[in-house]
Amino acid sequence: MNAPLSPQEGQALHQASAIRNAMTIDVEDYFQVSAFAPYITRESWPDRECRVEANVDRILAILDEGGVKATFFTLGWIAERYPALVKRIVAGGHELASHGYGHLRASDQDRAQFTQDISSAKAILEDIGGQQVLGYRAPSFSIGHGNLWALEALHEAGYRYSSSIYPVRHDHYGMPDAPRFAWHPNGSDGLLEVPITTVRLGQRNLPAGGGGYFRLFPYALSRWLMQQVNQRDGQPAIFYFHPWEIDPGQPRPDGINLKTRFRHYVNMEKMDGRIRALTRDFAWDRMDRIFLK
Repeated sequence: MNAPLSPQEGQALHQASAIRNAMTIDVEDYFQVSAFAPYITRESWPDRECRVEANVDRILAILDEGGVKATFFTLGWIAERYPALVKRIVAGGHELASHGYGHLRASDQDRAQFTQDISSAKAILEDIGGQQVLGYRAPSFSIGHGNLWALEALHEAGYRYSSSIYPVRHDHYGMPDAPRFAWHPNGSDGLLEVPITTVRLGQRNLPAGGGGYFRLFPYALSRWLMQQVNQRDGQPAIFYFHPWEIDPGQPRPDGINLKTRFRHYVNMEKMDGRIRALTRDFAWDRMDRIFLK
């Protein structure tokens, strides 16, 4: 149950709501999560129970109830199999963006492979969605110091912005010395990089933009962190989550280690209520409307 707001907190949130924040969804199914790669082969994907369509429909209903427009970073693999779902996203007034084709980490591909992945995903999404795809998010935030060439490749492929660098320390991703807010890595006429939201505390960036941290932290803490970004920094927050995070009834593969299991399933049953609370507590919009002029 979410803690009630004090009068002071209510006033602060009202002031913060003048800033539009970006609500984003990474459209992938539970068996495509990078942390499950050692346990679930890609060859088995077509035979797995797919739950992404029903979960995205639930998300669309929540957003519609809250009057929220969002950006859906969608896998080409998903779009090919569920074209009607892609069309429902677009029909709802949301932005259709790219999550690559097959959920391959950018850091696991060379430039030619990466260019093929992002170009094929863009073409598939544009063909089905009937609108230009301007944004991209790398699976597992897998762009960092070792492959910054990927940002130039995205620009060459026709993308205008990326949300692929997370300025935190993490055992699977992160570029903690990257800028915390939107920046142009290759000059003002190049690609715009829009990182997931962090709050600066001491000498570290604290993750404040969704994912597993949002499920782990108490809702009141996540709300306060995003409020700090709106009020103290005067910047929009970038929030993200996945369709499988609102689905506690999803199949649970065997053999997954304890750390991975905890990260994936912690507080999943609370996500529906927390997302609804976010739609009430903050103002939201699509990435393209907030960051592209």
